Amino acid sequence: MHARVTLLEIDTMRTGMGAAVGRFREEVLPQLRDQDGYRGVLVLTTPGGQAALVSLWDTAAQADVRSGAGFYPDTLARFVTLFACPPGREQYEVAVADLPAAARG
Repeated sequence: MHARVTLLEIDTMRTGMGAAVGRFREEVLPQLRDQDGYRGVLVLTTPGGQAALVSLWDTAAQADVRSGAGFYPDTLARFVTLFACPPGREQYEVAVADLPAAARG
């Protein structure tokens, strides 16, 4: 399994974290679930606007963060006005995953 990690900061002067997470649930999550190899996502937030999104994928190619086209960059472009600065992103191989049953679901 592979993970794509996106670190970002929401511009809380423009929108609150709750509203940003709501848009993610409504607009991104349904499309994310349709992507080949998608296994799940963790969205971690702070009240100050920092967030980490950890999406899980079957293969490294499916988790690829270097791609210049496709779902990932298109989605970031749709949300660019919410960010305080450009998101950072990396790709990792998952060495250990011990998630509660609800998260494996």
